[in-house]
Amino acid sequence: MVSLVNLPPKNHSVRASPEVGSALTFTYVSTLSESPALFTVRFKMGVVLRNLQKVVPLRRARLRRDVDTLRHILGIQKFDLGVICVDNRRIQQINNIYRKKNLPTDVLSFPFYEDLRPGKLPSPLYRDELNLGDVFLGVEFVMKQCREESLDLHGVLTVVTAHGICHLLGYRHETEEEWTEMLQREQYILSEYNRLTGRHLEPLMKRCGQDR
Repeated sequence: MVSLVNLPPKNHSVRASPEVGSALTFTYVSTLSESPALFTVRFKMGVVLRNLQKVVPLRRARLRRDVDTLRHILGIQKFDLGVICVDNRRIQQINNIYRKKNLPTDVLSFPFYEDLRPGKLPSPLYRDELNLGDVFLGVEFVMKQCREESLDLHGVLTVVTAHGICHLLGYRHETEEEWTEMLQREQYILSEYNRLTGRHLEPLMKRCGQDR
C-alpha cells in the first residue's frame, strides 16, 4: 500500500494561522515527493482522496467531484493534490503537535510551496514539483457542526476544502487585509462552484470573522 502522507517532524518549521474555522497552514513534507517511484503513482492520480476514519459515512465520489470542480475553477488541474479525511482523534493529534492546541478542528493545510504569493500559481521546473500539498479534513468535527446548525455535511466539506486549498495557494488571514483578500477569493470560488452545480454554498469565514 502506498503511504500518501508523512507529516513533518516536530522540529520542522511551522507557519500557523489564526482561527478561521480553525484552519492552519504548515510547511509540507510528503514521502511521495521524496520518492520518484511513489510519486509516479500519485502524479497519475491527480487528486489523492483518502478516508482514514470510520466515524462518519462519506460519499467519496461526490467529494472527489467537488474537489475536481474546485481545481477546474482555480485552474490547478495539472497539479497534484491530496485530501485526507480523518476523525477527531487524528486531527486533534496533528493540531496539538503543530499548533499546540489540543483539540479537534475542521481543516489543516500542508502546502508544498512556501511563501507562495496569493493568486500566483507555482512555476515548477520539474515534473515531481507539480504538487500543491495536502488538505486534512476533520470530518467528525465538521459533522458535529453540521448537526448543530442543520447544515449539509458534504456541502460544508466542500467549503472547508476550498478554504484549505486557498491556503495551499498562498492565501493567509493573519491580518485584516489578508482576511479580506482570502474571503474575496473564497467568495469567487464558491460563486463559480454554485454557478456550475446549482448549489448555494457560502464561505464560512464570514461567520468566523464576526468573532474576531
